[in-house]
Amino acid sequence: MTTFLAGGTGTPKLLAGSATVFPPSETVVVGNTGDDIELGGVLVSPDLDTVLFLDGGVLDRETWWGIDDDTSVTHDELLRIAEHAGIDRRLRYLPDERQTTGREIARWRRFSGVGEFMQIGDRDRAVHVTRTSLLDEGATLTEATGTLADAFGLERTLLPMSDDPVATIVHTPDGSMHFQEFWVGNDGEPPVETVEFRGAANAEPTERVLDALAQPVVLGPSNPVTSIGPMLSMERFEQALFDTTVVAVSPFVGDRVFSGPAAKLMRAVGYAASTAGVAEAYPFVDAFVLDSDDPTDLDRPVVRTDTTLDGPSDADRVARAVSEALESSGSERTPIEADPSETGGGR
Repeated sequence: MTTFLAGGTGTPKLLAGSATVFPPSETVVVGNTGDDIELGGVLVSPDLDTVLFLDGGVLDRETWWGIDDDTSVTHDELLRIAEHAGIDRRLRYLPDERQTTGREIARWRRFSGVGEFMQIGDRDRAVHVTRTSLLDEGATLTEATGTLADAFGLERTLLPMSDDPVATIVHTPDGSMHFQEFWVGNDGEPPVETVEFRGAANAEPTERVLDALAQPVVLGPSNPVTSIGPMLSMERFEQALFDTTVVAVSPFVGDRVFSGPAAKLMRAVGYAASTAGVAEAYPFVDAFVLDSDDPTDLDRPVVRTDTTLDGPSDADRVARAVSEALESSGSERTPIEADPSETGGGR
């Protein structure tokens, strides 16, 4: 078995063509839930759902978000009602006292559905309604995710990083905001002072996640701060990575990031916006896969290839490089104690 840590689009793009190297039936994906929000009363889990839709064969691969050819009747009607009622369409949080009441899993990230700032397709919404209803019936997020995986026919095992709430909060000069407000509501434009993983001190990875982390682990070219950072913010999760074999694909080529806000966020939490910064943020990684044009010299084994991920053939090539890196790392290694003062989860 091999375990992939997934957040954003980097790891899903790698998984999209990796089946000949990492058979889905022998693969576990642990998904980031720091980006989750409760929107209009339903829990939306973007990073889990990207893998769910990818492996279910329905992902919109133009946006790497939502379901391909989905309709948006409900979303459009929410916008129409807001417009005709003269309601400001600005992003709207629920009141502060509502942020820590109700479903515990949605703490610190509850948004009103009025004027719905994030477009949710109709079929996509059915997934969120099902997930939320299962939670309200008493299921854990892990159990609800398993039910949805069965509904979409997944061969791969899909697990949330925790059944406890961890919310990614971006601190800016104008105040604090959830990552979805920063990224979707404000197009990632506000300056970033730091990033907080609220709730992490009291959150734990599930036993199923810890079992998965006992296998070789792969970090795809996801954002180290907001895609992988929420996982590392849980002490037992990060320590488990020091105790197993880990390979990471850099989301940078030298100091050039492939996509998204990773560069800005890396600088905000004290790392260089580069492959060297990623290596510093990931002290538990045994080997890296770097782009052939990346000039970075690292103190750990490196396998080089073209790390562009524009389609299945690209993903197959990078997956083979990952497999080579895992082999070069070896399955036997001496466990290392994490130093909280130096690890990525503490920043």
